[in-house]
Amino acid sequence: MAKINDQVSCVKIVKSKLDPRHKKRIHLFQELFAWESVKNTPKLAIKDIIISVNEIDNKIKFFAPKWPIDKINRVDLSILRLAIWEILFSQTKAPIKVIIDEAVEIAKEYGNESSSSFVNAVLGSIIKQTIND
Repeated sequence: MAKINDQVSCVKIVKSKLDPRHKKRIHLFQELFAWESVKNTPKLAIKDIIISVNEIDNKIKFFAPKWPIDKINRVDLSILRLAIWEILFSQTKAPIKVIIDEAVEIAKEYGNESSSSFVNAVLGSIIKQTIND
């Protein structure tokens, strides 16, 4: 907030695609996508995510029951895996709203027309259930 002439005005900080946290999420998403494509030994950056991938996929199956894992667009699946891992397993806790917003933005940038809505819906359902537990 900035104070101008004894009046308080809100300053909205617009996130940048150059933000290091955004760039890191993009990198992790790309690594997950590459790993999913070839199922090779995961790079160090995504090993923690891969360790939890079965639990993450079970969450996706539960909250998107009409979409079997093998039918979900690989871009959407990689974004969901990253976001769910960040929400449920990551030791460095970012605010949930930030994680969801970033996931939706990545889906808009790399996915198809419905990716951002799908990602938002699945993550929203997970958050509702997590908060109620």
